Amino acid sequence: MNRGPEEPDIEIGAAFKAKKLRFNKRPRTEVRFAGEPDIDSGSGSERTNLPDRVEPGVTYREVHVRWRAAAKLRDADRDDLD
Repeated sequence: MNRGPEEPDIEIGAAFKAKKLRFNKRPRTEVRFAGEPDIDSGSGSERTNLPDRVEPGVTYREVHVRWRAAAKLRDADRDDLD
């Protein structure tokens, strides 16, 4: 799982748990990072009892999810400062 850089400039996270979870439709998700200068970024989740691709109409039980997104600026001028 790519969760982004180890020492990010910005980091966002979330966690949840549910006794029962059911989807009527397969969710569409997207995470995008943009910025100037270039950035190193990534996101990912750790899941218990929930597959990466959920199926509509299936009841998932005792679900635990942790999600993280992180980004770090690539500073092209940093070498000039040293």
